[in-house]
Amino acid sequence: MNTTLYTNLIKNEANRLGFDWVGISKAERLDDAAEKMEIWLKNGNHGKMQYLENHFEKRMDPRKLVDGAKSIISLSYNYFTHEKQSDIDAPKISTYAYGKDYHDVIKEKLKMLIDFIQNEIGEVSGRGFVDSAPVMEREWAKRSGLGWIGKNTLLIHPKKRIVFLFS
Repeated sequence: MNTTLYTNLIKNEANRLGFDWVGISKAERLDDAAEKMEIWLKNGNHGKMQYLENHFEKRMDPRKLVDGAKSIISLSYNYFTHEKQSDIDAPKISTYAYGKDYHDVIKEKLKMLIDFIQNEIGEVSGRGFVDSAPVMEREWAKRSGLGWIGKNTLLIHPKKRIVFLFS
């Protein structure tokens, strides 16, 4: 097993599919994040978002979401569009809401990446998530080298001066 070769294959294919940044980290329990999250939840900082209390262990350990997971692939995808609303009387909507739903666009690309990995590397038990599972996206992106978490709680990329927003 040549992990460097596999890493490069995955990163090159992800870039070909349009992902800007790719990082890979070891699948393990997020002990530090779990401790912070427990305090954050206990203090009621999640407000009315009660769903954040659900599936705590799955949120902290990806191996409970995907049996046998060994690695986490974190990806960034720029969904910005230069398109502007033409009807000045229409209700204003966010730019990210133009075009196809980003959940569908990214999920399709994730399926293509998983298919590629299975065809080029071998059978894997991978799943792609786009706001659809209890995943600590920022923490995994940080661990995979995509940036750091700023005081504003967003992941900041060191080279592009961009901020990744996760929901």
